[in-house]
Amino acid sequence: MFDNLSERLTRTLRTLRGAGRLTEDNIKDTLREVRMALLEADVALPVVRDFIEQVRVRAVGQEVMSSLTPGQVLVKVVHGELVRLMGASQSTLNLNVRPPAVVLMAGLQGSGKTTTVGKLARWLKESQGKKVLVVSADIYRPAAIQQLKTLAGEVGVEFFPSETTQDPADIGRAAVDYARKHYLDVVIVDTAGRLHIDADMMAEIQRLHKALEPAETLFVVDSMTGQDAANTAKAFGDALPLTGVVLTKTDGDARGGAALSVRQITGKPIKFLGVGEKTTALEPFHPDRIASRILGMGDVLSLVEEVQAKVDREQAEKLAKKISKGKGFDLADFRDQLRQMQNMGGVASLLDKLPGMGQVPAAVKNQVNDKEFKRLEAIINSMTPQERRHPDLIKGSRKRRIADGSGTQVQDVNRLLKQFAQMQKMMKKMSGGGMAKMMRALKGRMPPGMPF
Repeated sequence: MFDNLSERLTRTLRTLRGAGRLTEDNIKDTLREVRMALLEADVALPVVRDFIEQVRVRAVGQEVMSSLTPGQVLVKVVHGELVRLMGASQSTLNLNVRPPAVVLMAGLQGSGKTTTVGKLARWLKESQGKKVLVVSADIYRPAAIQQLKTLAGEVGVEFFPSETTQDPADIGRAAVDYARKHYLDVVIVDTAGRLHIDADMMAEIQRLHKALEPAETLFVVDSMTGQDAANTAKAFGDALPLTGVVLTKTDGDARGGAALSVRQITGKPIKFLGVGEKTTALEPFHPDRIASRILGMGDVLSLVEEVQAKVDREQAEKLAKKISKGKGFDLADFRDQLRQMQNMGGVASLLDKLPGMGQVPAAVKNQVNDKEFKRLEAIINSMTPQERRHPDLIKGSRKRRIADGSGTQVQDVNRLLKQFAQMQKMMKKMSGGGMAKMMRALKGRMPPGMPF
């Protein structure tokens, strides 16, 4: 997400150099480029106009401290305005009501609403320790009810059955009554979607809202529709007392216009981002962290949280002890590391959160992708346990057998062995106090303020 905008903005803001202070003249061209970058990202025009004016007012006349360049000062101003635009601070779910708290999900057909119900149920269960019940009030699509039942089983939450012959309000009331009797904390209600907003749809969801009096009413919208996502959310918000927005499919949205437009157009906060197809791919929305990602500063806090939540600590500690004792890092360990990275949302998700990635050309980033990781894993899986422990054994005929078994070429096997040899060298340096030496050697090349 934000790939195009991030690349354009970081390139533009780096060009402002040499002046002692920021004036209208020396930021005029830069702001013109920022405006074009936002419009190309499909940010709504009124939002762009307001953003540029606020940046200009805050930036003009600011003194440039000796330790900073004009570009860095403008980056700070732009960062602050991006945070303001997206909501200033994180907006969390308000579930402080008498249990069960009802979360009503609204949205158009195809926005990823049912999948989001499953993701949110998992997040509430695993991150918040809630006992969750999910129910489908979509009486027009039997497949939606079955899909939700499957998702509930996958994420380990309770599913309340419903039929296409029932009334949506009756379904919702029965689910809440069941949750109350079984001491469940949260009921997430999936509703019917349409291909477009119509009077029947609005009347039905308004009736459902009145019957359930939900603690949260979330609008689920496809971020790839750009500023149309914000306009659709506004139409729903005019008919329904929304409490927040969930942006889905953000992993496929290189522009990011929806995230930058929704708050200002609707007045409703973005509460979550859908960042992939897996049921773990849901992130709470932090405006300050997203602003940092857009400006190529990375999002180290989210990365740390993801590592804590998704990395197998026992396996990581086992590997750390093995390396510290000077025992060899083998191909089985390498495969485990590939799997851990995929558990964390894949390479694209990790790169998106690393500082400075906005300055890396898209062509370079595209060379490192999840398909390549899966290919590497397939090659390692085609080896015998002995070959994984002792890669030096892998010569001509073994390479051909491994390539045939993994559906790859011999040159792919050679490339893997070369990459592994480089990683093995690095791991050797990290054993026996080598990590500290490496950090000291890197210190001169790291940005100021890094804790080494």
